[in-house]
Amino acid sequence: MRIAIVSDTHSRIAAVERALALIAERGIARIIHCGDLEDADTVRLFPPQTQFVFGNCDHDRDGIRDAVARSGGRLHEPFGHLTIAGKSIAFVHGDDGTLLRDLLAAKTFDYLFHGHTHIRRDEHVGPTRVINPGALHRARPKTFAILDVATGELETVVVE
Repeated sequence: MRIAIVSDTHSRIAAVERALALIAERGIARIIHCGDLEDADTVRLFPPQTQFVFGNCDHDRDGIRDAVARSGGRLHEPFGHLTIAGKSIAFVHGDDGTLLRDLLAAKTFDYLFHGHTHIRRDEHVGPTRVINPGALHRARPKTFAILDVATGELETVVVE
């Protein structure tokens, strides 16, 4: 099963629309957003079933909560946890270093996704594969990631 991992969209509507078009072209239905949407308008661009967490720039939390609920998505607080294709996945924004370290120290997740730094990352920390998909704002190039959860194949997608 392939999933898209997106982060740090920061209300950049055009970049989000381009990324979502690329995700749709690849036939990917599951999207995880690792925070820093910034507003409810950005949430409304995402398809139903998208999974979200808050980032440190998500100041209109009530508006974002409402938009996620109305969109058919799900907002996880303070972090998300899903099981997909038999793999345990946690996701956070990454600005809370203690939470990030605690999730890694638990050694119970196959994958841990995060954003915040706007820098792509793909490495193993103990038994956990840590992935940062990059960002759609203040990043060169602008990127998101597609992960085949079952095989571990990771594709970094550049958004022009």
